[in-house]
Amino acid sequence: MATTDSTHDVDVLIVGGGIAGLSLASELAGKCRVALVEAEPSLGYHTSSRSAQQLIPSYGPPPVQELTRRTLATLRDAVDDDGRRLAWPSRFMLIGSRAEVAAEAHVGMRHLAPGEARALAPVLRDGAFEAAALDTDSVRTDALALLAHHEVRARAGGVEFHLGSPVHTAQRIGAGWLVGAGAEGFHATNVVNAAGAWADDLAILFGVERLGLQPYRRTAALVSLAEPLDPETPMIAAADDSWYFRPDEAGALVSPSETEPSRAEDAVPRPGDIERTLELIARFAELPVTGIVRAWTGLRTSPADGLPVLGFDPEGPGFFWLAGQGGYGFQTSTAMAEDAAGQLLAGPDALRSGARPVSETERALDPHRLSVRR
Repeated sequence: MATTDSTHDVDVLIVGGGIAGLSLASELAGKCRVALVEAEPSLGYHTSSRSAQQLIPSYGPPPVQELTRRTLATLRDAVDDDGRRLAWPSRFMLIGSRAEVAAEAHVGMRHLAPGEARALAPVLRDGAFEAAALDTDSVRTDALALLAHHEVRARAGGVEFHLGSPVHTAQRIGAGWLVGAGAEGFHATNVVNAAGAWADDLAILFGVERLGLQPYRRTAALVSLAEPLDPETPMIAAADDSWYFRPDEAGALVSPSETEPSRAEDAVPRPGDIERTLELIARFAELPVTGIVRAWTGLRTSPADGLPVLGFDPEGPGFFWLAGQGGYGFQTSTAMAEDAAGQLLAGPDALRSGARPVSETERALDPHRLSVRR
C-alpha cells in the first residue's frame, strides 16, 4: 500500500468507535495527534448502544472492581454540555437460593431476608426466593449521553473522526503503520485495537497473533407495563444469572442474561428469547407486561481468563490492545482510557522499564499474559 497526498499523519489511530475507543479519544484529545476510524456509519453502533446501563462496583474480578471504582469516581460528578448528570445512584439486588446468593454476592453487598427485599421491591413474589443481597453503591448511566460526551470532548481537542471507514489494509512502515480505512489512508505511530467483537480479526489483518477473544451473546428488551414500576426499584437479577430486570421509562428492561459464544456479527434476538425470559421472571416477580417495545442483542467479548486486555502487543510493535472488556465496558471505560493514554504517551517500553509507574491492575491486563499461555 503506497502513501498518497491524502494520507493522514497521526500519533495514534484508534480503530473502533464504541465506549472503549471514544473514551480513549476523549482522554488523548489535545495531547497528541489522534484519529478514530469506525466501520459503521455511526458511533457506538454495536455493543455500546445495547448496554444495560447499570454500573456495579461489586461486579467482576478484583482488577475490574478497581477500574470500576476509578471510573465511577469520575462519572458521579460528570455532566453533559446541558448540565445533565451522566450517572446517578441506582441500587442492584441479587435474589435466589441461600447457596446461590452466598456464592454470587460480593464484599460490600448487604444480605437481606426475603421480607426486606420485598419491602424494597414489592413486585417480588412472596415465597419465590430464599435470600437476597443489595449493592447500594451501583449507579445508572445514560449510555448514549456518555458516548456523546466523549465525542464532543474528543472533537474539541482536535481528534479526527472517520465513520463508515472499515480498515482493509495495514502495513508496517519504519517506526509506524500505514493503514487503509474506507477511502482514507493513515500513517500512525501507534494503532489501538478497540474493535470489540472484531478485535482478533483486526489483529490478523495487522499480522499480529490473536489473543483468543471470544464474543458472547447478551439479549435484552424494553417492555411496556400496565402499571409503572416505582423508579426507586433496584435492578434485580437472579443469582444463578438466568435473568434480570430494572425500571425504565418505557416500563422495564428485561434480559435472559445469556452468555453464549457467537461469531463477530450484528447480532439479533432469536424468536422466543424474550417471551421465555418473561415467563421465567414471572415466577419471581409480578410484572404486568403489556408488550415488547424493542429487543436487541449485543456481543460482549472477553479472553479465557475473563479480564480485559490493555497494553502494547508483545510481538507487534506499535499495536496496542484495548479490548476484551466483556460486560464491564462502561463501568471500566474511564479508568481504562486513562491507563491506555498513559502507556501510549510513555511508549511501548514503559511497562517493563519502570519509566512510568504502572499499577498492579495494568500488569494484570497486559496482553503479554495471554501470548505467554499460547
